[in-house]
Amino acid sequence: MSFPDYAGKTVLITGGAGLIGTNLTKALLKENVKQVVVLDDLSAAEKWNIPNDKRVKFIEGSILDEEIMRHAFSTNPDFVFHLAAHFANQNSVDHPETDLEVNGKGTLKVLEYCRMLKPRRVVFASSGCSVYGSEAPLPLTEDFISLHLDTPYQITKLLGEVYCNFYADFYKLPIVIARFFNVIGPGEIPGAYRNVIPNFMYWAMHGKKLPITGTGEETRDFTYVEDIVDGLLRMGTNPKIIGQAINLASNKETKIIDLAKTINEITENSAGIEFTERRNWDRIIRRRASIDKARALIGYDPKTEVSQALQVIYKWFQENRENIESSARF
Repeated sequence: MSFPDYAGKTVLITGGAGLIGTNLTKALLKENVKQVVVLDDLSAAEKWNIPNDKRVKFIEGSILDEEIMRHAFSTNPDFVFHLAAHFANQNSVDHPETDLEVNGKGTLKVLEYCRMLKPRRVVFASSGCSVYGSEAPLPLTEDFISLHLDTPYQITKLLGEVYCNFYADFYKLPIVIARFFNVIGPGEIPGAYRNVIPNFMYWAMHGKKLPITGTGEETRDFTYVEDIVDGLLRMGTNPKIIGQAINLASNKETKIIDLAKTINEITENSAGIEFTERRNWDRIIRRRASIDKARALIGYDPKTEVSQALQVIYKWFQENRENIESSARF
């Protein structure tokens, strides 16, 4: 599907050097945008991962830095995708004040600039693995949230949604909220606070055992990044969803032990698997999101299976091995 509304427009992506941001940038370039402004402090990403194109303007800095924000918004973006965040659960447990600064105050700053400049659409990246809590019934639907959350990251993601709702209701800012579920794909650099798949892939390619925290029977709703990007582009242009939160997920459960076994097979890693103690904040046993609302309102239709995604990720690791080796943050 093409998205002509982006042609000739300027798009600002905060946190644009990460997995979702780089793939979103590539997709926007195909839609003939005038410019993609990538704002990132590179605390969890690398400059080499950003697409090399004259239409991409990279600004290195934090959303907490007033001068950086003025510079980014001086481009007068037509669309703003707010992906920047202090990621993720364990990182927020270890650094709760930084988590609140970035995910709370940082999001508020982004919304304030959007209020002043009035872009056509603001898309906020929330987390379906956060706002629903650990006791929500499956499949997870958008009308359920929990106030009993397990980490500061989950709390500040919900805080971001509440701020978005205020700016949508009070200032009539055209905001939509995308609730992501375990986004996977090429472009995520492994590290101490990163997601399970890039870390598993990295360790497997180094012949190490893959550590599973728990029993391995835990499930997650892994969603391929190109499906996420398609959903974001739809959310950025659909006129009927302003003020709403929408799940972007695969609607399928994958066991962590099956994930580990598949990665070991793909990489021909004979080291196997080891089981470690579950992290004390990790109380989510199963995750599967309903995507009925996304299908009905924006025509969202995820197509990529986890097994296909893992092959693409492995190929990306092979092609970028030297850069990944120098950038992995363990």
